[in-house]
Amino acid sequence: MALDKPYRDIPGTTIFDTDESRKGYWLNQFCYSLMKPENRARFKADERAVLDEWPMTEAQKQAVLARDLNACIAEGGNIYFLARIGATDGKSFQQMAGSMTGMSEEEYRAMMIGGGRSPDGNRRLGEDGNAQPHRQPQGSRS
Repeated sequence: MALDKPYRDIPGTTIFDTDESRKGYWLNQFCYSLMKPENRARFKADERAVLDEWPMTEAQKQAVLARDLNACIAEGGNIYFLARIGATDGKSFQQMAGSMTGMSEEEYRAMMIGGGRSPDGNRRLGEDGNAQPHRQPQGSRS
């Protein structure tokens, strides 16, 4: 039985729930394996061969090879595990996040120092800015 997921209507957001966890299990396990220096060295020496040792989907493997973190997330990747790929490549989390937003590291850093993205257009679909359709205002009772 599928659970009701009212959070699916948040634009540009993937919530890492149990379904995403199941979908990305092997992708995330691969990323976790990069905690060990010997696994990072093996991966850097022959990325495709190492990926083929894992029971990931072809789409997951292609997303890793392309370093397309947005595609990795769409395939069930969790950003905290995916950060190991960036670390293996010598990238900072800011560089990785910038690549996911189409910004340079400097642009991303400046945006975050400036308070982050505007919430305009990033709330629930159909929201007028004051209320979320799936929630009752605090203090109100039906």
